[in-house]
Amino acid sequence: MSNALDTAELDAAIENVIRAGMPGLFAEVRHGDQVWRGAAGVADVATGRPVTAGLRHRVGSVTKTFTAAAVLRQAESGRVDLDAPVGRYLPELVPGERGEAITVRMLLGHTSGLAEYLPYAYPSLKGFPVVADTRPQSLDDHRFTRFHSADLIGVGVTAPAVGTPGGAPGVYSNTNYLLLGELLERVSGITAEQCITRDVIERAGLQDTGFPTGTQVDGPHARIYEAWFGMIDPPRDYSVYDMSFVGPTASLISTVADLNRFYRLLLAGQIVGPSSLEQMRRTGPVVSQEGRIIEYGLGLHPMEGPGQGAFWGHGGTVWGGGTLAMTSEDGERQMAVAVNLQRWNRLDSSGRPQPHPLDGALADLYRVALYG
Repeated sequence: MSNALDTAELDAAIENVIRAGMPGLFAEVRHGDQVWRGAAGVADVATGRPVTAGLRHRVGSVTKTFTAAAVLRQAESGRVDLDAPVGRYLPELVPGERGEAITVRMLLGHTSGLAEYLPYAYPSLKGFPVVADTRPQSLDDHRFTRFHSADLIGVGVTAPAVGTPGGAPGVYSNTNYLLLGELLERVSGITAEQCITRDVIERAGLQDTGFPTGTQVDGPHARIYEAWFGMIDPPRDYSVYDMSFVGPTASLISTVADLNRFYRLLLAGQIVGPSSLEQMRRTGPVVSQEGRIIEYGLGLHPMEGPGQGAFWGHGGTVWGGGTLAMTSEDGERQMAVAVNLQRWNRLDSSGRPQPHPLDGALADLYRVALYG
């Protein structure tokens, strides 16, 4: 890892992402006391309004680290036992033998075997993970649908299991984190969003981070465009959306600066204690939503380059928006990147996503940002 930020190389890397087809991108990279903030492209393809580095953004599953940290804080206070069965806390949501077999820790690490609810709640996505068998119609049908967490959990719990509790590899499933949201509400006496705000967001001093109160992003933000593997052409703006379909799993709004601050404090042991942090970084194999095996801890996963130490953080997507935030173990080097186009890869004749210039351009940006 280089000792300093190469700002010219970072500037060039984000411009390359725009040339490869991304409408807009903004990022913050830190090394020690050095900070680089960059932005390129447009926040609105219709008006040409430029993006800026301070925009607020839907950060998707980066939310899971916040939720996991809130659960770990409840465990530190004695209100939650990570190795207790979830049926002890939520017997009506995970009844019977499964409620006894699935622990809170399994929910945090995606080893519960509970299915993903989204393809059942969004009928046109029922063919997932076979992308060619999906269609994007449900994204529009449910733009203003107000979902209830218990209903979505019921869909995931009654769907065919994708594994055995505690089995390896686990399977990434938003059902797990909706259940953790219900757990937080049950043990804290306030909503999951209020608990996460009090115990994590405010504890970290994040000024521009919070859960949505309506369908719009408050404050300056970019429009976000979904292509759904070429099936939405041109890509459609989904920046106005009811995010109740993900709640405490993926609905958080933040900035790249706030994300870097959060992960820096988390990995320094200032959000949860050292023992909790150690447990968050204890990983096992999990099948990602893209079908790849990744290492996953408790709301954290590592990213490693050749001969480099581990970076810890999370990625996230929503309809149209993407985010990746990673911090080195010692907190010295950090990267948070936000983009406003998703699922740009078109499908080939066999139904598999084709390579796209954006894939390589983003990989190059991440390499420069993390490793110099």
